[in-house]
Amino acid sequence: MNIVLLDPRQTQSEFWTISAKRQVEHLTTHVDVQVGDTLKVGIRDGKRYLTQIVSISDERIQLKALQEESVPAKHPVTLIVAMPRPKVLRRLMMDAVTLGVEKIILLHSYRVDKSYWQTPFLQQLDQYVTLGLEQAGDTIAPKIELYKRFKPFVEDVLPTMISTERPAYVAHPYAVQRMPAGIDHDCSIIIGPEGGFIPYEIDLLIKNGCQAVSLGSRIIRTETVIPYVLGRLFSH
Repeated sequence: MNIVLLDPRQTQSEFWTISAKRQVEHLTTHVDVQVGDTLKVGIRDGKRYLTQIVSISDERIQLKALQEESVPAKHPVTLIVAMPRPKVLRRLMMDAVTLGVEKIILLHSYRVDKSYWQTPFLQQLDQYVTLGLEQAGDTIAPKIELYKRFKPFVEDVLPTMISTERPAYVAHPYAVQRMPAGIDHDCSIIIGPEGGFIPYEIDLLIKNGCQAVSLGSRIIRTETVIPYVLGRLFSH
């Protein structure tokens, strides 16, 4: 936890209050904060501040704001991912948020088990977003959308997201074109399921404006390929 995220309602008075059990326990047990210590705090979907601790109890920590700090910038990217296995979903969401993805879309595809859409983890996405923001020192949550039908999304929604200035790249190990590196424009990145997109899906994506690009001949796990792709595209 590199920043403590607070609901705006917790910052309405002169002294702000940390009352979430998880946050209080982490700060008192693992960080061993003391009265007078400074603490980086963010208001969810708002600004970020350096604060000072004024009181500590078993249930809450009270703070006062000292100065405003800058919020880390997002990468101008929409990450479109075939719905992963439930255990992978948690790590994927946290990592994508920590890396600064602007928007995340979870998508169904042929090799995605329909049972994945019944996982209770989908009801906990906001928790994973919070953990990712706290890790990155960020305050602004990415937009998250879910599409349970592949063809309607690709034919009706995806084309509205693509333009000359904002291309869409689908990672495909058998593509001839290499994925670009060090870009300076907005884009969408499409990552398939563990077994990959089937040929029909790749053809449909290309037909609707996507560029199939390769990262090489190795088949990489979903949770591994996302930081790899983001690092390649936005490193300068």
